[in-house]
Parts: sequence; C-alpha cells; structure tokens
Amino acid sequence: MGRLDGKVAVITGGNSGIGACAAELFAKEGAKVVISARRVEQLEAVAEKIRAAGGEALAVPCDISDKDQCKAVIAKTVEAYGTIDILVNNAGVVDNGIESIEKVTDKTIDTLIDINTKGTLYITRDAAKIMIEKKAGSIVNVSSVAGYTGGGGVAYVASKAAIIGMTKNIAMRCASANVRCNALCPGSVATPMTMGMKKEELDPDMMGVMAKHADLSLPVCMPQEVANAILFLAGDESSAITGQVIVIDHGADL
Repeated sequence: MGRLDGKVAVITGGNSGIGACAAELFAKEGAKVVISARRVEQLEAVAEKIRAAGGEALAVPCDISDKDQCKAVIAKTVEAYGTIDILVNNAGVVDNGIESIEKVTDKTIDTLIDINTKGTLYITRDAAKIMIEKKAGSIVNVSSVAGYTGGGGVAYVASKAAIIGMTKNIAMRCASANVRCNALCPGSVATPMTMGMKKEELDPDMMGVMAKHADLSLPVCMPQEVANAILFLAGDESSAITGQVIVIDHGADL
C-alpha cells in the first residue's frame, strides 16, 4: 500500500477490463485517479466503486479519437488536482474479424487507427506537455502482443505496432526531462471486449496462420496480471526503466 501516494494518474479505457483493474489498484496504492472512456454509466460505476473503498476518483467521459475531448480530460485533471504524474494509455478497440491484408476494410482501418493510434497520440501530447514542464512523469502504453509479433488482423497490428514505435520515440525525447515512457504488450486477455468476439466472424486464414506461431494451450492473461505490471511501470520502483517493451502472455508467443 502507498506505492503511489500523492500521485495523480489518468487512465484511459477505465470503465472495464484492464483499465478498471488498474484504476482500482492505483487508488488502493494512494493515487488520485482520473478515468476516461466512452461508456458513461460503466465509467461512473468504476469511479463509485473506488470512492466506496475509500479512494479518490474522477470520471471524465472521452472518445480518444476526438482530440478536443482528449484535451478536456487533461484540462479537467489539472483543474481538479493541479497536475498529472502518470498517464496510462489503455483505451483501444479490437478488430472483431481479425481481417488479413487482402480482406481488411476501410472502416476497420479508419476505426482502429483513429482510436488506437491517433487517440493515444492525442492524449499523450497534452499530458506530456505538463510532464516535460515539471520534469517528472511516467507514461505507460498498453499495446498488444499483436503489435510485437504481427499475429492479428492487419489493421489492429498496425495500430498497436505504432504504439510501440511512439513509446520509444517519447522515451528518447523525454529522458532528459525525467519523463519515462514504456509499453506493455499483453497477449490474449480475458476482458469483456475480447470475450465478446465471435469465432464464426473471425478470418479463418489469419487464425490458421496465427495458430502456427503461438502456443494456444497456455493460459490467457487476466486483467489483474496486466494491471500489476502497469503499476510497476507507473511507480518509482521502475525509475530507471524507459523506452522498454514488455510482453505479458504466459510465454505463448516465445
């Protein structure tokens, strides 16, 4: 307890799954938590759960593909708490069809790049300005093993691989300002979003190729396992770690 005492943390996609687990964990460790997501009722439910447990939480609805809404999240964080110490870029969407390159639609490309890639850039840009000015901060990007190995729908892989690239770029730029940036690449995670995927809608060609390159007999990750790793990278225990990309998948993609 107390690993994040006095810290102000913004967590996108904080309404369920990894984001909700991270928000609850951060609050237990003493952070003031600002959570954002599109689904307002679920977002408020998570914030209320944190408050009921004695923590401090602010819910700010946001579609991260909208740069003005991203700017508002950071502005409301500073208005409420005076600063921002930690940014967890967790919000994102999956490619429900796991579409291969010859089948991917314009809609899939636009949706995944707008939310996963551009959304991460938008909100990080506004948070980084504050962190660089005060010369302190930690940014944790939740990418995906798909962006690391290439196993997934082509648009999803592209959107998450871009996050790995921006992680290294931000870490390089911000090292002298004492602002760290790292990426986590979870494998399959048992969340409402992933569990809602329908097997009959998945591209059989892409799924067949992926099955040849991963050990599907190993367990999937639980949201709490990913949240634990986020906490480590967000806090002072990882003060010398920046620009790193860590896969969390029980060894399925070794």
